Amino acid sequence: MSRRPFLAFACAHLADERLYAAQVAALADGHDCRVFVFRQQVSLAAMAEELLANTPQRFTLIGLSLGGYVAFEVIRRQLQRLERLVLLDTTTAADAPARHAGRLADIAKVRAQGIEALIPDLPGRWLLPAHAQRPELVALVADMARSVGAGGQINQQTAMLGRPDSHGDLEKVAVPTLVMCGRQDPVTPVADHQAMAARVRDSRLVVIEECGHLSTIEQPQAVNGALADWLASTQPA
Repeated sequence: MSRRPFLAFACAHLADERLYAAQVAALADGHDCRVFVFRQQVSLAAMAEELLANTPQRFTLIGLSLGGYVAFEVIRRQLQRLERLVLLDTTTAADAPARHAGRLADIAKVRAQGIEALIPDLPGRWLLPAHAQRPELVALVADMARSVGAGGQINQQTAMLGRPDSHGDLEKVAVPTLVMCGRQDPVTPVADHQAMAARVRDSRLVVIEECGHLSTIEQPQAVNGALADWLASTQPA
C-alpha cells in the first residue's frame, strides 16, 4: 500500500511553523508535512529525538539553520531512516569563538531583559538589507521570536553551544540531498553550502538570488520552485 512521502521540516532558531508556511502550502497536496519547533529541548540530541519520535520509519528531512544542526544529529543517530535530505542556510562547521561568544551574549541579554530586548536585532542579522526594510517580514520575524519565547531562545542557544563539527557525519550521507541558501546569507555563506554539497555524492546545490539567511520567507516562491523540482526529480533512497 502506497503512502504519501513524509516531509519533516525542522525550524530555525527563534522560528515557528510560519517559517515553512509557504512550502507546506505548496507541497501538502502530494506530501504529508510536519513542522517541528524546538522550544523545550536543551540539546541537539533531545531535539533530534523529539523529531524521530514523531516521524514515520522513513522520511525526508528539511532543516534550516538550527534545523540543519538537528539534521546532522539525526544523521549521527538514525541515518538509515532518511529517504532524502534538504539543508537550507546552515553549516557543518562548528562555531568560531566569536559566534560562541555571541550566543552567550544573547542568552545573557534575554535572561536580563526578556525576548523583546533581542527582537530589534534580528532582521539586521538575518535578512537581506532590502528585506529588513519590509514591514511584513520584520513583523513576522518578531512574532515568531515571541512565539518561541525567552525560555525557548535560551534553550535553543544552549543546545547550539554544544554543536560539534559535522563534516564527517555529512560524508556518510548517501541519499538524494538538496543544499540551498540565499546568495547574501550573512550567517552561513554560500561557501559553506558549496563545501556541504561537495561532501555528498548525490547532491544538488541551489543558490537563491537576492536573499539572506531566512530563504523560506524571504524568497518563498524561489524556494518552493527549487524544492518541488528537486522532489519531483529524485527518488527516495
